Amino acid sequence: MISHGFSYDEAMRRFRWPKPERFNIGRAVCERHSRETLALIVENIDGSIRNWTFGQLLDASSRLANALIGNGLKKGDRLAVFLSQSAELTISHLAGYRMGAVVLPLFTLFGEEAVEYRLANAEASAIITEISQLPKILAVRDRLPHLKTIIVIGAGRDGSTFLDWDRLLALASDDFATLDTLAEDPALLIYTSGTTGQPKGALHAHRMMLGCIPAVEQWLGHWPRGNEVMWTPAEWAWIAGLYDSLFPAWYYGTPVVAHRFAKFDPERAFALLAKHKVGVSFIPPTALKMMRQVSGPRERWDYAVRAICTGGEAMGEELLAWGRETFGTTISEGYGQTEMNLMLMNSPEWFEVRAGSCGRACPGRKVAIVDTDGQVLPVGEEGQIAGWRHDPIVMLEYWRNPEATAQKYSGDWLLTGDLGRMDEDGYVYFKSRDDDVITSGGYRIGPGEIEECLMKHPAVAMVGVVGVPDRVRTEIVKAFIQLRPEVPPSEALKADLAAYVKTRLARHEYPREVEFVAELPLTTTGKILRRELRRLDAERKASAS
Repeated sequence: MISHGFSYDEAMRRFRWPKPERFNIGRAVCERHSRETLALIVENIDGSIRNWTFGQLLDASSRLANALIGNGLKKGDRLAVFLSQSAELTISHLAGYRMGAVVLPLFTLFGEEAVEYRLANAEASAIITEISQLPKILAVRDRLPHLKTIIVIGAGRDGSTFLDWDRLLALASDDFATLDTLAEDPALLIYTSGTTGQPKGALHAHRMMLGCIPAVEQWLGHWPRGNEVMWTPAEWAWIAGLYDSLFPAWYYGTPVVAHRFAKFDPERAFALLAKHKVGVSFIPPTALKMMRQVSGPRERWDYAVRAICTGGEAMGEELLAWGRETFGTTISEGYGQTEMNLMLMNSPEWFEVRAGSCGRACPGRKVAIVDTDGQVLPVGEEGQIAGWRHDPIVMLEYWRNPEATAQKYSGDWLLTGDLGRMDEDGYVYFKSRDDDVITSGGYRIGPGEIEECLMKHPAVAMVGVVGVPDRVRTEIVKAFIQLRPEVPPSEALKADLAAYVKTRLARHEYPREVEFVAELPLTTTGKILRRELRRLDAERKASAS
């Protein structure tokens, strides 16, 4: 969509967004390609491989769409996909988009409470999961009156409360006509972390796919070039895994590698790059930091990755230098949010990458630094990073939350909650969060959900959760806890509180540090002063060093 014969500045002047009245993600990323073209390379944990063509994925998604409709799912209904990287995950997304449902991705790391909240808030009508995750669904099933259909992969049979994937698809027809959806029709509901209370659902339209393509072209050095294989270790429940990697690759008709890591293994990551001749990759910074610890990768594996992009955490010059030495390319940092993905990115073959900057806006995208009233600030002045709200990549709204939706915007600008500055050439430099969202291992974690979870523990009287600095993960979750008077503090209790969050919310959200305090700092209205907790943590660690 970008003419690569132009300079960056010329492309910015010339670019115009396509504005089709009708658009469907499923048709754009699968149906319009040759049936025989390789789409997906699935490497299982045991090393076995299965390849899928676009035709095979199309037929399977047709069968699933017919089966879902036969079980009462309608256009606009929410279809939850509770799976890790797999062919079944992609088939579920394709079926949902093609039938006009709204797909709701869920991390397999989520525990019962996290799953229950999202399913209940979205009023999901159906969920697709695997047998290992089924106990979490059944534990909360009675509190989800809208959930009518549970489809399970790996069960081997229908159950009293669920349908078996293989049996369901075998009985369904592969004759299905993709719905002629409007570009503005809802397609994706993906939950983002909040600083207070429960997460908010960012509702995206089918047009969001069109907003991704020029940015990914820029991010990956004028991609595509030939039939380059894409791989990412990022989960396909994260908007970056789905719309910075998987679906942009399929939009171009290029193959993607799927692999499930029980736990990210940096040596296996290098082996995957070599084995599948990966040409382009999205690798989160924490994974890159782990890969940096592997000795002599060039001598041990024969890989040739042309372009690597990353995002979610700030990149330093040290990591950039390691990337150039290890891969022979400059890693392209990007910046965005669930509500507005791919706002800024670098493009090493198009313009200079400046250390400390998360890049420039892609052609067609407007990014500015604004004040609290949404007024654009002069070059070099610090303010809030903001994006043009009329961009096709911007969400439709926060799901059934008009108050939060209104607060997200100021005039024509979507407010990120991040502070930064812009130089005279349009490079943006991130400084800090303007709110209390925690960035850990590439995940954006809202402290509110963790605090609500911990408040249910019988030992807890009050709790405040913050992010504290960490060398590998950028930040880790720390919980400051005021115990009930009758409860004595102990190291065993700290471990129990961490496990309490890990099993109910998600493994990446549990507090890696727990500190007991006599009382928490509060505002006059009784709100926890998280900035004081961060200051307290910094002071104590400084005095201990």
